[in-house]
Amino acid sequence: MADSIHIKFPDGSEKEFPKGTTALEVAKSISPRLAETALAAKARPLSSNGAPAEQNSGGDLIDLTRPLEKDTDLRIITEKDPEALEVYRHSSAHLLAAAVLELFPETKLGHGPATESGFFYDFYRPTPFTPEDLEKIEKKMQELVEQNIPYAREFLPRDQGLAEFKKDGDFMKCHFIEQFTKPDERISIYRTGKFTDFCRGPHIPSTGRIKAFKLLNIAGAYWLGDEKNPQLQRIYGTSFFSKKDLDDYLRHVEETKKRDHRVLGKQLDLFSIQELAGPGLIFWHRKGGIIRKEMEDWMREQYIKRGYSLVYTPHVARRQLFYTSGHEGYYSQNMFDAMELDDAEYRLKPMNCPGHILIYKDSLKSYRDLPVRLGELGTVYRYERSGVMHGLMRVRGFTQDDAHIFCTREQIEGEIALCLDFALDVLKDFGFDEYQVELSTWNPEDKKNFVGSEEQWNHAQQSLEKVLKAQKIKYKTIPGEAAFYGPKIDIKLVDAIGRLWQLSTVQFDFNLPQRFGLEYVAEDGTRKQPVMVHRALYGSVERFFGVLIEHYAGAFPVWLSPVQAVMIPIAERHTDYANKVAAQLEAIGVRVEVDARNEKMNAKIREHAMQKVPFLLVVGDKEAEAGKVNVRTRGKEKTEDMPSAEFVEKIGKLIKEKSAGL
Repeated sequence: MADSIHIKFPDGSEKEFPKGTTALEVAKSISPRLAETALAAKARPLSSNGAPAEQNSGGDLIDLTRPLEKDTDLRIITEKDPEALEVYRHSSAHLLAAAVLELFPETKLGHGPATESGFFYDFYRPTPFTPEDLEKIEKKMQELVEQNIPYAREFLPRDQGLAEFKKDGDFMKCHFIEQFTKPDERISIYRTGKFTDFCRGPHIPSTGRIKAFKLLNIAGAYWLGDEKNPQLQRIYGTSFFSKKDLDDYLRHVEETKKRDHRVLGKQLDLFSIQELAGPGLIFWHRKGGIIRKEMEDWMREQYIKRGYSLVYTPHVARRQLFYTSGHEGYYSQNMFDAMELDDAEYRLKPMNCPGHILIYKDSLKSYRDLPVRLGELGTVYRYERSGVMHGLMRVRGFTQDDAHIFCTREQIEGEIALCLDFALDVLKDFGFDEYQVELSTWNPEDKKNFVGSEEQWNHAQQSLEKVLKAQKIKYKTIPGEAAFYGPKIDIKLVDAIGRLWQLSTVQFDFNLPQRFGLEYVAEDGTRKQPVMVHRALYGSVERFFGVLIEHYAGAFPVWLSPVQAVMIPIAERHTDYANKVAAQLEAIGVRVEVDARNEKMNAKIREHAMQKVPFLLVVGDKEAEAGKVNVRTRGKEKTEDMPSAEFVEKIGKLIKEKSAGL
């Protein structure tokens, strides 16, 4: 029939429907229950032979009310489908905007996408929103849910749509229409009650389908991310399919707040960011400095143990170096402005790799010298925009545990395998049991953003894949996310409350050896170009430290704790004995303090417990006479009496083994 279409279902079956049938009508024909639970659909056109017309496409998400005009491979989306939550949250963002306009009709609208953990919407309003306003908005959202208002899609001529938004002064919507549509195009809008949005969708059928939501906070955001543009107010929220899921998420948010490294950094006197010096620059305090020393000592010891040479390179270099490396062409927007000195322009280094290359290039290498492994804890500087800096996690000056390996093509897989072993040892020794691995590859159709030949990219990607498979490491391939100079393996650790953190990376590079004309003398006497591997395992000392703070909620394992034990004499007469035990601990390298202040014992115990010291050792007459200590172990209610020598042995073992626990 000319006026009918074929719908193919996920189980392979097919059924004929009149042309113009909606996905909702298809769902009703299958099951009334399916129609009730359907949120959206995923559609992919079929060719004349019944196969998907676009072999590499997974199809498009569409509204349930969209008429189907062609033979289609169709899947009805319900809460059980992975795509559902994004559509649900995008619709929740529209619900938020509709509520804001009901309460504050003078507000101008930006955009409101779904995010990984919820949604947000950007608003322009001269008067700042308050926490009380959020409560009113949330209440209004609930009223709109109860009204069960449809998310109705319409198509308008572009000029008509622009005129409507211009009449209301919605300058951001006008910008989006002008930027993303063509003059002769009909534009897609959605109406939700009084709220109208320029949006491609899709959306769930109506507001009544949103069961559980919560507005979280207000933040500032510049229009188009430009500090010269008006500042917008961004309201963040989240939504879930059930109140239980929402409550679980909110508990997770509260736990995250308790672990915020910026708050704990101040409470535990670990680091600060000083306004007078500038944003994104970290000042390490005494206690934070001790932890940094432990981290750096661990890394340098591993460098030497694993055959790396420790090197040091300058913080600034002539700009010409970065023209040669390609950073001026591919990375200049992330670099600090050049400085004019007597002989040339200089740049603060954004990467350590050009310096390591110059060290390699300083003398001709033989194949017998390879691999050359150069490691540095080198400080670099990158211009992060003010809106994205975040405590220790996004900064402008940071220290990378950077290493670069120069080797032959035959050695590359072995070197990558060693790098992965090293990366997993970092996670193990610092107490991270779970991780995820991603392989980022290039996009051969986007050659302007990637350097090198197709043969080089294929060889590099195959080498990384071969190592991952040989070591039986599960990984996910991320197309198009490689560095401009080569593919990479990223290792994301999972912290104590299940969050992913991108830290360790192993990157293949065939670009820089070529740009710098690197060579080695091969066995046959010819000159050949080495292959290069970039490798950072902490990622940066600052970011890794921030993750450690949040993972342990500031209660670091004994070997990392800035103060590992505190002696608390009950009275002044017990101070000598406390000092004697402290001396025994100091003799084996324990960081111990004696708190002999004229304060009540319980007050001192409470203060040091708040500082998350692993062991508090209380001593009085009984302990002094018996040569014992009363041990209060962090996280345990009961105290324990033990001979001082036994405690010295116990803590010494924990430190030596770098145990992640107590």
